[in-house]
Amino acid sequence: MSAAPGIRAFTDGEYDGRVAAARREMAVCGLDALLLFAQESLYYLFGYDGGGYVFFQCAVLHAEDRPTTLLCRRPDVAQARDTARIEEIRVWLNAEDAEPAADLVAILRDQGLTGRRIGIETDSYGLTGFNYRAVAAAADGVVDLVEASDVVRALRLVKSDPELALIRTAAGLADAAVAAIAETARPGVLDSALTAAAMTAMLEGGGDMPPAGPLVNSGSRAVYGRGVGGARGLGESDLVMVELAGTFRRYNACIERCVTVGPLGDAQRGMHALVRDTLEEMLDAFRPGEPLGRVDEIHRARLDAAGYQDVRYAACGYSLGATYRPSWMDVPPMIYAGNPLELRPGMVFFPHVMLGDTRNGLAMGLGETVVVTDGAPAVLSGLDRELVTTG
Repeated sequence: MSAAPGIRAFTDGEYDGRVAAARREMAVCGLDALLLFAQESLYYLFGYDGGGYVFFQCAVLHAEDRPTTLLCRRPDVAQARDTARIEEIRVWLNAEDAEPAADLVAILRDQGLTGRRIGIETDSYGLTGFNYRAVAAAADGVVDLVEASDVVRALRLVKSDPELALIRTAAGLADAAVAAIAETARPGVLDSALTAAAMTAMLEGGGDMPPAGPLVNSGSRAVYGRGVGGARGLGESDLVMVELAGTFRRYNACIERCVTVGPLGDAQRGMHALVRDTLEEMLDAFRPGEPLGRVDEIHRARLDAAGYQDVRYAACGYSLGATYRPSWMDVPPMIYAGNPLELRPGMVFFPHVMLGDTRNGLAMGLGETVVVTDGAPAVLSGLDRELVTTG
């Protein structure tokens, strides 16, 4: 259980507290053990930082104070040993007759869990449909499997002060990326060069590779809500939609801005004013005790009144935390009207207002990382919300 100096992001005491909280929640849910397939859960509870979740990988967390067992492939053993506070590591080997699901159920038998109620994280990129079916088949008649994806995820929603410190560092990296894009954007420059500038700024600043993106869409692509392959040269008059995550110790802080090259028409300037004012009202709604859905109610009301009801999104953001590929979105929760989740200090969200008006090919967007506090919400970016113009 020894780790290289500084290899874990938090103290042993913080990890112990997280595991204890997970076990209390397991007791409430009547679980004897929990099958952890989400890499985010493994990182949060034990500090395990790796990529083995893209294959079959699972940790067995007991409700009682007993050692945790990780089942993984051979290439992940050293990383798990050095980064994770996990007592036992077992290995499954690639072979034509490999059955890691059966190996997992054998662990449950060995640890006296036959006939017990076992939670399983199914809502995770770490458990494919194929592997879930294999686990369910192997466990049939051995244990009682029940859905438990929210046990650890709910704990991860409220960030500790050390977590918030990492997110603030990530926010500074995101600001640096936007500034680098603005310095690079010129007519004739490939938009891929803007992406390279953003990544260079973040990596040279000590950040990690983000778990997705960045989204750097120019010209007619600016109306897209996702990144797209293939570089495009910037025109004499152009707009670049930028949405990216700064990432530090796996914790993400997102930002969305529009970078302009050359003159911008009155229609887009009007869109910018609407998007800016809408976002600012949304940000003020992140107050403790309020329902998360209130934020999207503001989003919908303002954009619908301005005639954008057919092109606005049905959700306007999501929770942020420490995530792995393929997404920086730490969901659920999403920000949508009617979401009853009560906002609590320490929650972190990325609300955004993005208009991709396919009727006229015009786009505009803004987004901020915000922390719920005991009072006024804390916006982490140091950049203003005006259009980012190039020199």
